[in-house]
Amino acid sequence: MDDIKTSQEKSRGIEMSLVISISGKGGTGKTTLAGLLLRTLLDNGKNDSILMVDADPASNLQEVLGVEVDKNVGVVADELKKKIEKGELPLGVSKADLLEAWVYETLVELPDFDLLVMGRSEGEGCYCYVNSVLTRILDAITKNYDITIMDMEAGLEHLSRRTDRDVDIMLIVTDPSSMGFKTAERIKELAHEVHINVGKIYLVGNRFPEELIGLLEEKAKNMGVEFAGSIPSDPNVTRFNIEGRSLLELPSDSPALKAAEKIAKRIGLLN
Repeated sequence: MDDIKTSQEKSRGIEMSLVISISGKGGTGKTTLAGLLLRTLLDNGKNDSILMVDADPASNLQEVLGVEVDKNVGVVADELKKKIEKGELPLGVSKADLLEAWVYETLVELPDFDLLVMGRSEGEGCYCYVNSVLTRILDAITKNYDITIMDMEAGLEHLSRRTDRDVDIMLIVTDPSSMGFKTAERIKELAHEVHINVGKIYLVGNRFPEELIGLLEEKAKNMGVEFAGSIPSDPNVTRFNIEGRSLLELPSDSPALKAAEKIAKRIGLLN
């Protein structure tokens, strides 16, 4: 992939900070794909520093990864907004510095990866200033990691609000439905309309029968994006989701995990 710095470049001293966003219609399996890609990276002995960002207000990624989160970014953003409105910030205290410190406090640091959960703000009043500061903070945080995987909120709102930062790889997930494809097409169009800088855009299928993979590839071609692969229906994933178990504990022979490894290789995450 010409647009993305490779691990060989990194070994020659060239800084690499790869940002991957995962978008799509609600219920298509974005969070599952994020968890499977992380597990794939860990299984293949990647020594990169990895940041997982749950940018979906539903905040399901922590459960898929089996991580406890006490406070999210939405909570601290609300706290700052209330202090600004009430005039409770001491003179001489930078709002941006204060928010940055609070955001770092929400970062869950684990042995193999870190997790940042955006969460949901109360949504009252104007968040323009807070959101602009958060964008700068997130840009700074992601540069501290070799790989950042962002599980975006469902639909198109994150793109229309420009809360999606420039990314190296955008994975658009669809299920076998007309609405899944329509949302995927609109996400691709809107990314260009709002001038989000994307290195590569890929279409990823989830729960497609084998006989429909050809149709999925054709849809990707018609959209003008690359085809990354498809995650099959997997009883292991279904059972783990029902039982509330982390996908990082999936059996290594799980069909979904094997498919995720092929996707990781196709998009350049693995050699």
